Amino acid sequence: MSGVGDILKAVGDFGRFQKCLVLLSVIPCLSVAFHQFCQLFMVVEVPHHCDTSWIRAVGPNLTEEEQLNLTLPRGADGEFQQCSMFSPVDWELDAILAYGLNDTQKCSSGWVYPSEQPPSLLTEFDLVCDRKDLNDIAQAIYMAGMLLGSMIFGPLSDRIGRRPVILISIFLQGLFGLGIAFVPHFYVYMAFRCVVGASVSGITMTVLALATEWIGVSSRPKAVLTSHCCFAIGQMILAGLSYGIRNWRLLEIAGSAPIFVFFFCIGVLPESARWLVTKGRIEEAKKVLQKAAATNKRSLPPELLEQLKPEKEVKSGSFLDLFRKKHMRNMTSIMLFAWFVNSFVYYGLSLNVTNFGLDIYLTQLAFGAVEIPARVGCIFILQRFGRRKTQAVLLVLSGLVCLIITSIPEDQPVATTVLATIGKFAASASFSTSYVYAAELFPTVVRQTGLGLCSMSARVAGILAPLVRLLGQYHRAIPMAIFGSGPVLGGLLCVLLPETCSTDLADGTGDGHPTAQVCENATIGSQNGQVKGKGGGQDNESTKTTYF
Repeated sequence: MSGVGDILKAVGDFGRFQKCLVLLSVIPCLSVAFHQFCQLFMVVEVPHHCDTSWIRAVGPNLTEEEQLNLTLPRGADGEFQQCSMFSPVDWELDAILAYGLNDTQKCSSGWVYPSEQPPSLLTEFDLVCDRKDLNDIAQAIYMAGMLLGSMIFGPLSDRIGRRPVILISIFLQGLFGLGIAFVPHFYVYMAFRCVVGASVSGITMTVLALATEWIGVSSRPKAVLTSHCCFAIGQMILAGLSYGIRNWRLLEIAGSAPIFVFFFCIGVLPESARWLVTKGRIEEAKKVLQKAAATNKRSLPPELLEQLKPEKEVKSGSFLDLFRKKHMRNMTSIMLFAWFVNSFVYYGLSLNVTNFGLDIYLTQLAFGAVEIPARVGCIFILQRFGRRKTQAVLLVLSGLVCLIITSIPEDQPVATTVLATIGKFAASASFSTSYVYAAELFPTVVRQTGLGLCSMSARVAGILAPLVRLLGQYHRAIPMAIFGSGPVLGGLLCVLLPETCSTDLADGTGDGHPTAQVCENATIGSQNGQVKGKGGGQDNESTKTTYF
């Protein structure tokens, strides 16, 4: 035994040192929320029409109204079509006035936007008509970057340490976030967003891993809950920031630059003592533990520090262990699907904020605000009703809300937004439940692997959610119907899972869970799968991070 657990107890579970560490995570959490949803406010729909300035060559004195009447066809509603124009002809103006133009074609010389409109991604890169799908594709590429980042930075943090990975991720996010504000082409924008998405994964995963490895079991829910609430507050700040800064390049700078403040705190950002011990760097571990104890105004007996010895890593179960036995295969499949549809409906609602009919800034503010009671209330709901019922009901509720939205007329934006906010509440609370439930369901030997696979499933759903929105061009109800049907099915399948409240954590992949009490002290949202039981529950103190 290395004795690191006993030493950390002597250092203090949640003293000033750990509180400073949690405080340090606030800036990255706020920045992550900005990058997650900022594109929604950079592609705001504006009136537009084809550029038909070709007619100025033969009619330089035409008014704008005369030019549009001569060169643009009208739709069934009497308005000028936004994506079509009359084909240019080599005629004199008198001939055009006498005979008119009949042949139409797609816009060939770009588009014209209102002159008073601040620069946006839509107006600078013409994300309209045939190019409007690039908006959702870019969001999917960002999500793909998050998946890629989790696969890169997770193993990297186990190899070179938590602290270097956090600093690398923050540097990449700040550098490429600012770089986005100066891109000359939309495809460069998408490439930079992919890198930012990767850095977001590196930050969220490694910061939380570092915090949970320093904080005692009983106080870990506070740390995770703080990060969740900071993410929600970041969404609310985004609403105000985007309302005040309408120029998309300035908005990107305003949202990306603050992350560099974190580098002023490099001196107080510690390395994980557990990771140092695992790697055999005992002297470094002793120094950082002594520093933590001094900050917490605790003293560490020298004989306690002498107990530190290199820790042998415990070999975990393999990926195949999740599917070898029938009960494990069924449980894993249902949890993978539950995480998938949970992420699916969460991003389906979050990324659809511009289509609910009300002011997008107020809607985003409500979406961020509702996550705070959802995350906090989840703790009490889990203690009162258990894991299985809570997971099933929240998933079904979020899905039903989306299905109901499909039947709401377009001229009822208030009703649609209220329902969407309820759905966001349910999806957010369900996400917190998923972390607890999955961590308790998977046995110790495959807990890291199971949580990693579930998280990967959620990332894939995040990639697909923006692409499903493209189906709205065929019928506005199709995306919401898809976003809603999955969670309903997922919630019903969760009824087949075992209840883990008041049961001990399983160590092996055998059948059943021996009874004990783990319900009261479950750790909410730990990405390391650490859940403490009252009556002999296990605390998985592995320094491995969840890779996905």
